[in-house]
Amino acid sequence: MEEFLRVGVISSTHGVRGEVKVYPTTDDPKRFRDLQAVILDTGKELRELKISGVKFFKNQVILKFRGYDNINDVEQYKGMDLLVSRADAVPLGDNENFIVDLIGMTVVTDGGETLGTLTDVLQTGANDVYVVKTAEGKEVLLPAIRDCILEVNVEEQRMLVHVLEGLLDG
Repeated sequence: MEEFLRVGVISSTHGVRGEVKVYPTTDDPKRFRDLQAVILDTGKELRELKISGVKFFKNQVILKFRGYDNINDVEQYKGMDLLVSRADAVPLGDNENFIVDLIGMTVVTDGGETLGTLTDVLQTGANDVYVVKTAEGKEVLLPAIRDCILEVNVEEQRMLVHVLEGLLDG
């Protein structure tokens, strides 16, 4: 299980005073208001950055980090992920899981057959759609609804599903 969860990606700098624009990868961008710090993944190391300011602009979050006061301090961080530890993650409700915990799960039908491996989660608005790659390399799309997803066991990395009629056609 991943120790850290991605909450955003630095897309660009903002102004000349060390602020950055962040594309949020969390369901609730307003959560940045409650964060004291984030972890910057440079690809080589994880570096904690203390947040000293949060603003919102269109679909992005503008962050100011303590000790980073001009554009030259933050320009090198463009394209890098911002993470939080699981302890700082938003609490999950019933039947909710972090996407990172679902990827790679073995998907088994209620008939006992292994359908494949969950490779992606598409967020459509109405309900998520799970992308399952079969042993033959085909992709099966399963709606994340109670009629279809019967059980999710994060510890065992296993999902039990009922394949609705017509989902395996084509």
